[in-house]
Amino acid sequence: MSSHTGRVAVVTGAGSGIGRAIAFKLAMDGAVVGMIDKNLSSLEAVCKEAGGFGEMLLPFKADLEKDPDIRGLVTDLNRRFDGMDILVHSAGVISLGDIGTASVDDFDLQYRVNVRAAYILTQALLPLLRARQGQVVFIISSSGIRAKAGAAGYSASKHALKALADALRDEVNREGIRVTCVFPGRTATPMQSEIFKTTGVPYVPEVLLQPEDVAQVVLDALRLNRTAEVTDIHVRPAIKSD
Repeated sequence: MSSHTGRVAVVTGAGSGIGRAIAFKLAMDGAVVGMIDKNLSSLEAVCKEAGGFGEMLLPFKADLEKDPDIRGLVTDLNRRFDGMDILVHSAGVISLGDIGTASVDDFDLQYRVNVRAAYILTQALLPLLRARQGQVVFIISSSGIRAKAGAAGYSASKHALKALADALRDEVNREGIRVTCVFPGRTATPMQSEIFKTTGVPYVPEVLLQPEDVAQVVLDALRLNRTAEVTDIHVRPAIKSD
């Protein structure tokens, strides 16, 4: 095991939830972390909360639904970094609804943010990752393994994200780039809180996974000696509800 001192990481969805927790863990472990979120105030709040290691966190505002924002983000990242050790795809959106009635616009939004943005960013940042034999982490979801009624669009996007990750691994492993998929169960995040409100189920975050749990698992996988690779990590709450 080794620390990430001197390494460069980029984390999408870093303004809250799992992305925020991963950015914190990496910065505490010595990495310079580019944090991506569409809400700049959220990123600035994360930097303030980080205290002594806040200087290791660099905010980049970008709405991953919008191609101009993605192109601008790629330009900014290439200007700031000459190599990248870690890329974490944690940004995501969800919209619930049965196939018979769900909005196609909502389906398209989930595809654009959950899959297309990750595809474009990975493609654009591969030169930086190749420069340092970097690692790519996809925060997917248990929905990327098992689809459920009422979440077809979200599940489809997460299955597609897994396919993207698996294909990437097959393409770049020979270059020394590792690719890890993480499939968390229900996690106490702002997104999960909204899901509970929508479904009318009481929200008890204490019985769910915590973002820090997922972040610690990711950090451990990234620290693993380069003679090994963790391809798939399934993390569930100790009290099973899904």
